[in-house]
Amino acid sequence: MSSSIPRITGYRTIGLKRGNGPNVTSSTNTDTLIEVHTDAGLVGWGSSYTSKDLVDASLALLREQIIGEVAIEPERVSEKLHQRTYWTGRGGSVTHAISGLDIALWDILGKQTGQPIGRLLGGRYREKIKPYGSLIFAEPGLLRDRLLAAKGRGFRAFKLGWGPFGRESDAYDELLVKTARETVGDDCEIMVDPGGSVQFWPHGLKWALRTADMLANYGVVWFEEALPPDDIEGYRELRRQARLFISSGEVLTRRQSFRPWIESGAVDIIQPDVTKVGGLSEARRIAWLAYEHNILTVPHGFNTAVGVAADLQFVSALPNARWIEYITPSPLIENILATPFVLDSDGMVSIPDGPGLGIELSVAGLKEQALTEG
Repeated sequence: MSSSIPRITGYRTIGLKRGNGPNVTSSTNTDTLIEVHTDAGLVGWGSSYTSKDLVDASLALLREQIIGEVAIEPERVSEKLHQRTYWTGRGGSVTHAISGLDIALWDILGKQTGQPIGRLLGGRYREKIKPYGSLIFAEPGLLRDRLLAAKGRGFRAFKLGWGPFGRESDAYDELLVKTARETVGDDCEIMVDPGGSVQFWPHGLKWALRTADMLANYGVVWFEEALPPDDIEGYRELRRQARLFISSGEVLTRRQSFRPWIESGAVDIIQPDVTKVGGLSEARRIAWLAYEHNILTVPHGFNTAVGVAADLQFVSALPNARWIEYITPSPLIENILATPFVLDSDGMVSIPDGPGLGIELSVAGLKEQALTEG
């Protein structure tokens, strides 16, 4: 193998645990890091929003197409893998695994060239961006405590999701939103995600329209996943009538799935997840199509530190980006970085300007959060 052009010699996967106890296994974890090695000694990191078992199986399927490949051509390599897996992939776990591999190859390309990924994606439009603290709804007292704690950690934007919202009554939903607004004040942004992608979501367009109107009265920025993820007609009508932004897209993979949502005007904000859609290579194509249709891109990121770093590089290279998602608190973000991300007094986070993803992982932190093998 040529020493002047780095080639892939191997990889390993690290399943991460969000919780503790015997129920956290390699089959139930939802975050897997992929470490890619090259014959030049360069190492790249990626993150996949899929269990380690499924990532391992997917990479075994792809192994002959990965080993020996040029490690600094992420778009070509990823597209080859997509093309070779029409019958066994085209979405789902195989695409999720390719996503993590793609991010790792972009990291390697950045390290090879000495440039942050955002510059290699076309150039940096910004040096900072606002992360919104991603929190789960709870009863009013606990919700207030969670919001105050997140605000104390520096966040000035908050997305509240799932929990009891949309599960009890319209009056209770309004109480939760009223509590949130009174807690964080009028100078902070609030977004709401009831979790319409959950199995057997019970609500339709009329509930979404009523709820959107209530949310707009409290200055909520956007209403996310208000309907089941295949109800594109419902989303079109919701967007047409709602006074606040409508967002969706976190369950979609590959650009082909996003195209009808963007081209038909079903959303104000599209939310590709770089750890699911096919990596940075695929996400950038989705985002630029959205830009051509005057739609904002906010990457979905229920994520790891590697995923957050990828999102930061991604949005740095987009003119149509304003926020990134950031779970708070999260040991999969803070605990596995040698130098954790820091929010400034305005609630903004700087985009790393070092080579590749621009981060260094903590060996001790990774060991602590990794699944116990065996």
